[in-house]
Amino acid sequence: MPGYGIRMRVPTILATGPVGVGKTTLIDEMSGLLRRADIPHATVDFDQLTACYPRSPDDDIWGTQLGLSNLAALWQSYSALGADRLLIAAVIEDRDALDGYRTAIPGAEIVVVRLRASVATLRDRIRHRGTGLGMQWHLDRAPVLAAFLDDHPVEDIVVETDGFHPTDLARDVLARVGWLR
Repeated sequence: MPGYGIRMRVPTILATGPVGVGKTTLIDEMSGLLRRADIPHATVDFDQLTACYPRSPDDDIWGTQLGLSNLAALWQSYSALGADRLLIAAVIEDRDALDGYRTAIPGAEIVVVRLRASVATLRDRIRHRGTGLGMQWHLDRAPVLAAFLDDHPVEDIVVETDGFHPTDLARDVLARVGWLR
């Protein structure tokens, strides 16, 4: 894997916010815009990197260490193929969490984009996902996490999602971080 681990600059956007706010939708839309512009990149939905049972008893309840280990492995593969930017959808509750991402992605220069939506919008989006086992937990957790993030900012950029099309939001974020004009 040529170049992996060498101190290279890796522009990284980490989209965060409560469940239902549109993190994965945003990185998917940004990815589409970057592909159209022929800009090498990779996208990662961090939750999928922690989808394992059982987890190590040494990990936290969210499986963060497992996710970061998987992220490091994925980034090694992605960067070997030429990806030099990274889009991540993940919930972070404090900026100290970014240290683990920087370890997993050597040279990561992370811009945290926090997405916001009204509680009514969050609940509506969660309900439209379906009626799975975790829906009630997500309906209860989303407003709590949204309020926590309002009181404990982690972001470099805040993006209001209510009433905006995901492609427009993606274009705006990419312009604000200087990846697209």
